[in-house]
Amino acid sequence: MTITIRTEQPADIDAIFELTRLAFLSAAHTSHTEQFIVNALRRSGHLALSLVAVEEQRLVGHVAFSPVTVSSGDTSWYGVGPLSVLPERQRQGIGSRLMQEGMAMLITGGARGCVLLGDPAYYSRLGFSPCKGLVLPGVPPEYFLCKSFGGALPEGEVAYAPAFGATV
Repeated sequence: MTITIRTEQPADIDAIFELTRLAFLSAAHTSHTEQFIVNALRRSGHLALSLVAVEEQRLVGHVAFSPVTVSSGDTSWYGVGPLSVLPERQRQGIGSRLMQEGMAMLITGGARGCVLLGDPAYYSRLGFSPCKGLVLPGVPPEYFLCKSFGGALPEGEVAYAPAFGATV
């Protein structure tokens, strides 16, 4: 079956919400608010890039990218997440395709890099590694990962958009 990666459309919003809810339903390290975070990012204007994976007119994956701030003043850095794939379609490369396409689009738009909070074993395959010099307060450094798109890695504290505190 063929999977198409494209930007979200207004008609996708409800399906993205449900897809994200299902993707994190049984996840070990989650607040179960990821679907609310995506909606809050969209409402606040901080959803810089939202891609969906579509198979036979059904959404099977989604990834969100939003700008982050770095205390040093460095700009053009983005946070990845949530990354969601339907449970029955996980471990089939859909998340990797979404990530690769999203990062390529960010690079084309002038982004300098991405950060994320996640499993080092998974995200290292996509070129992410622990961030030397970048800190996400309250998070173990081995789970706060980054990928520079070519420039020097900034230093300082990273802050995600306030939408990451959404609970409904």
